[in-house]
Parts: sequence; C-alpha cells; structure tokens
Amino acid sequence: MRLINVMAAVTCAWMAAPGGAVAQDAPYPSETIRIVVPFSAGGATDITARIIGQKLAEEWRATVVIENKPGATGSIAAEFVAKSKPDGYTLLMGTGSVNSVFPAVKKDLPFDTLRDFAAVSNFFTTPNVLVVHPSVPAKDVAELIRLLKANPDKYTFASSGAGSSIHLSGELFKQMAGVQMTHVPYKGSAPAVADLISGHVNMMFDNLASAWPYVKQGQLRALGLTSLNRDELAPGVPAIAETLPGYDASSWAGLLAPAKTPPAVVAKISAAVQKAIKMPDVVEKFKGQGATPVGDSSEQFASYLKTDIEKWRAVVAKAGVKIE
Repeated sequence: MRLINVMAAVTCAWMAAPGGAVAQDAPYPSETIRIVVPFSAGGATDITARIIGQKLAEEWRATVVIENKPGATGSIAAEFVAKSKPDGYTLLMGTGSVNSVFPAVKKDLPFDTLRDFAAVSNFFTTPNVLVVHPSVPAKDVAELIRLLKANPDKYTFASSGAGSSIHLSGELFKQMAGVQMTHVPYKGSAPAVADLISGHVNMMFDNLASAWPYVKQGQLRALGLTSLNRDELAPGVPAIAETLPGYDASSWAGLLAPAKTPPAVVAKISAAVQKAIKMPDVVEKFKGQGATPVGDSSEQFASYLKTDIEKWRAVVAKAGVKIE
C-alpha cells in the first residue's frame, strides 16, 4: 500500500475535539481524506487523482492522500471503499473498466457500482482508437466495414484480455456495424500491440495515448476514435460515430463515495471537484494525459454511470462474453 501526502494539513482549532477525537459536528472536511486508486501509481487515473487531490487540499486547507490499491482488476479497491464508513473521508477513483465493463462480464464481484456507491463527479473521458496494420486495405471506417462484410471472420482484432474495455470496444463495433471479426486476447496491451505491429493480428481498439506514437511513426494506421467526437490529440482522425452514429466506447474515471455518504457531503465534494477541473492549469495537465476533462455534477455523473453500465451489459449479453 502506498500513501502519498498530496499537501500538508493546516490544522484549525475546531477540527478536533478534546483528546484528539474528531468532533461529531465538525464541518466537512475535518480529517484526512483518502482517494483510493485501483491501479498502481503512474497511469492517467492515478495522476489525475493527484492533480485534483492537491486542488482539494488547497481549497479546503486539508490533508488529501492518494492510496494505490491495485489488484483483482480493480475489485480490491472498489470493495474496500464500498465497505468503508460513508462519511466522505474514503473515496474511490472509479473507472469505466472497473465499474462499468468488469461488472458486465463478472457476476460474482464483491461490489455493485449502482448499489454501493454515490456518484460524485466524472473527472475525464478518454477514447480508444481503432488502429490497423498497414497491410489492411482500408483507409477509413466505411471501407473497413465493407471489407469485413465481404470477408466474414477473415480479419482479427487484438485486445488486452477477454472482457477488457479494449475487447468490448471491438464487440460493440461488430454489433453496430453488423460484421464478423475474430477476437485474439492477450495478457496485456503491450504484447497485443507488438503482434499488431508485426502483422500477426489485423487491428485493435487500443488506448489513444499508447497507440498514437506508432501511428505517427507509420507502423499503424488510425481509422477512427471510439468517442462520439474527434480529439485534438489525434488530428485528422474522425470519430467512428461519424460512420456508425451513436458508437461510443469512451473510457472514463471519476470520483465515487460509499453509497450512504450524506448528500450534503457528496454535493460539497462534487462542487469542489467541478471547480478544480475547470481551472486552466488542470485542463492542460489532463490533456497532457490524453484525458478530456468533464467535471459534471453528482446527478449528471449518476445518470452517465447508469447508461454506461446498461450499455456494456447489453453488449456482453449479445456477444456471450464470460470470464471466470
């Protein structure tokens, strides 16, 4: 377990009751806030949590720590926060892979996103990008769809593993385009991309930030983004939705609190997060991670979560995806 103190606390006299115990009626926040990240340090989810954590510390003159709890595809962190005291002092950096996609393919998880968490605010969304080996004779999404329809099951698409967001991006594409491709799962994105560059597989719906350097070098060809709109990080690359209206396989990361956290506390955290995400320096740092800032309200994020989870459950049910 790794604790990183985002900012030293500035202690106020009202924060603690005699003997060091936190007063029951102390205004929020009156003690250390933990933001639990379900992955190791260094990725976009972790970095953006630290960026916002520091802004919250500055806003509230409080201590905010980032705690990394990787393992079990994020379920260790999610279960830990779901079972934590619902007082606003233990929060989860939820993600699309952990809280939307994984629950759609794994039925016996120790948490339920909609039941066990209160939505606070969505930090960012980020697209995957449909990349193909240069040998694939399609220059855009429309040409690829025609090619796949003319050659059912001839072409392969790689993923970082069965049931991953990269895999399900491909399954959603198959269903909406009415095409057949053969899924080739790997143990992680790195070996999948290596085989794609070598031409052992034909295409992949990879993370934009990791795939783009290979596109720039000409080793892969980018056909479309999995977000509803284009992204300035991939100039000239259209959204797949421009050919398949409504196609959206964006990833997201946002703050979740235990389900019974007082609404007033959720609202206060959400307001502070929304304020932070609109700051120009935060926008710049987020975009440097390949992330498009969101910063929506608790109600908006809750609605987004419900829609996202329903979408992936439907994709999984139709595709028959199962993992043990």
